Amino acid sequence: MVIAAISSGITAMLVSGPREEAADAKPKSAASAPASAAEDATDATEEAEAAGETYNDDPTSEDFELTLKTTEKQCFGSAGCNVTVEPNLSYLGVTSLDPEKTISITYEVHGDENGPVIETMELTDQDQLTYDPVSISTAARSTKVTAKITDVAVSS
Repeated sequence: MVIAAISSGITAMLVSGPREEAADAKPKSAASAPASAAEDATDATEEAEAAGETYNDDPTSEDFELTLKTTEKQCFGSAGCNVTVEPNLSYLGVTSLDPEKTISITYEVHGDENGPVIETMELTDQDQLTYDPVSISTAARSTKVTAKITDVAVSS
């Protein structure tokens, strides 16, 4: 699992390693957070609403910029390369995202010799990004690997 903190136009990466693949791996949930942290988030939301702050409750793909960071690359002579990339997401919106909402961002990674790879990352607490690194094989050493956001969905 990889977690990254994002803010308007500035991205800071906090890497905790790949998501656990073991059958007995248990996902971490918001319910495991201390009650005081949940209360603090609710209090902050209520204070923001009282101060007249509004949130972008319906962000679209245009509200984000997505680039890829290559973390591994192994090329094979004149053949292609095995490449591992991670998304680097920036929020471009003027209005803050609601810290109580989870935003699922689906994107396509282009450059794999077999076609686009579709992945989804989740943004929570306005700045916590969770995703899996993407491993692809390119047809040629010169192939450029790119990404495009295809869908943004908001849930509570």
